[in-house]
Amino acid sequence: MRPPEEIKKILVQKWLAKADQDLNAGEALLSTDTPFLYPACFHAQQAVEKYLKAVLTWHQIEFPKTHIIEELLDLLQQVDSSMTMKLKIAAVLTPYGVEIRYPADEPEPGLKEAREALKLAQMVKEAVINHLGNSL
Repeated sequence: MRPPEEIKKILVQKWLAKADQDLNAGEALLSTDTPFLYPACFHAQQAVEKYLKAVLTWHQIEFPKTHIIEELLDLLQQVDSSMTMKLKIAAVLTPYGVEIRYPADEPEPGLKEAREALKLAQMVKEAVINHLGNSL
């Protein structure tokens, strides 16, 4: 039987691996001759969500099944308020996770917006990796 700390570490690594896949998918979707803008933004949102859930898992903070980045950041506030403040800007990605997934009045994002979404996801990744440090 594995000790609880090892199980926690494995679960966090799985969250990070899933987040990395989303970030890589988003980048790949923009690198084609005809970039897939909305799907790239969707994967940026998904990556941010999973990176934040990895940190919350590490600190054993329960979180609801949500795609709302601001809710996850509010929970993160309990353990690192400076990181939370730095990452608040990433909440702008929330609509790509749910609201914009279906045809509506929302316009398709432009290339600049899609690139910015991926930059935000990369910023969140770096903050999370720095926060977790050598614990993994």
